[in-house]
Amino acid sequence: MIVAAKRMHQISEYFFSEKMKEIQSFEKNGLKILNLGIGNPDLLPPSGVIQKMKEASEFKNANTYQSYIGIETLRNAISNWYKKIYQVDVDPKNEILPLMGSKEGIMHISMSYLDQGDKVLIPDPGYPTYSSISKLLKAKIIYYDLYENENWLPRLENLSSKAKMMWINYPHMPTGATISFEELEQIVFFAKKNHVLLVHDNPYSLILNKKRSFSIFNVKGAKDIALELNSLSKSYNMPGWRVGMIIGKKKFIQNILKIKSQMDSGMYYPIQIGAIEAMNHDSKWFEKLNIEYLKRKKILWDICDFFNLKYDRNSSGIFVWAKITDSDNNDHIWSEKVLKNYHIFVTPGRVFGHNGKGYVRFSMCCPVKILKQAKNRIFS
Repeated sequence: MIVAAKRMHQISEYFFSEKMKEIQSFEKNGLKILNLGIGNPDLLPPSGVIQKMKEASEFKNANTYQSYIGIETLRNAISNWYKKIYQVDVDPKNEILPLMGSKEGIMHISMSYLDQGDKVLIPDPGYPTYSSISKLLKAKIIYYDLYENENWLPRLENLSSKAKMMWINYPHMPTGATISFEELEQIVFFAKKNHVLLVHDNPYSLILNKKRSFSIFNVKGAKDIALELNSLSKSYNMPGWRVGMIIGKKKFIQNILKIKSQMDSGMYYPIQIGAIEAMNHDSKWFEKLNIEYLKRKKILWDICDFFNLKYDRNSSGIFVWAKITDSDNNDHIWSEKVLKNYHIFVTPGRVFGHNGKGYVRFSMCCPVKILKQAKNRIFS
């Protein structure tokens, strides 16, 4: 009998993968499920991006293998974008590694720096992929608690100083919490003092963020111990394009490239051209995008108010994170009841860790028309 590798026992199928199968089975039986659970942007990329990609697809070498480090013009565009958005100087030759989505970057970084038994600090609540990949590599996960009454920030005095790597993510997913420069600076100081590789996962900084958009590299000296992941998926409505990046000093990038170059043969050329066009857009793009997301967010606030859920109106990103205030605050049961009674899927907070229990997460990645339909189902 052929058996799966033992590492497979450390993880299960991704929650949303399983849930989509369940939703599809409902719809095959005639039930129309409104999906308010997944952060899958439904809007179009900026004007001209798709046309640029179409044109590039006709180029002579468009269908050949591409460079593992992306074309030079893409890396230059990323460098210029970091300067424009974050006021950070990044060397396009040595400090940028384009990715097929930042999610793969979590795997590449982890494989490059975590050996079996190495300690890795992971936020709770936080993005589940940090944990699943660490488990696959048999690293020792040390969860650090984030709490609402502490603005979802880590207590640095409680963190293990013997960890090899630490994941942070601000604006935070799933809560939408933001971080001040001083707070970010303190985390960098902790990492430098304890020789911890600090990885900042930063895909939400441009969505409904009332504060300045920070890169980890706004903090002086952060390049010595930090990496940053970023993505065009949320910022430019390009999730299926799979365009992300790792930013970091030359030594870090060279090590990660050793892993990445074993796993793909470069990003499709027209996608790189489309990504360049997207990043060339000015701030008016984000102003327009955020106006649309705010319309959607307000409808979700109405739904939260109906259920007497507690939420933060100043949160960033593409989700509304809400606390169940009923005495029976089991988020799994609450989510299943909403699915059963209204045929609406909302993500239970426990998906993101122990400290997510008692919360639910709504996604803004649905047209206003669909969100109003969900509201009408609930209010009727």
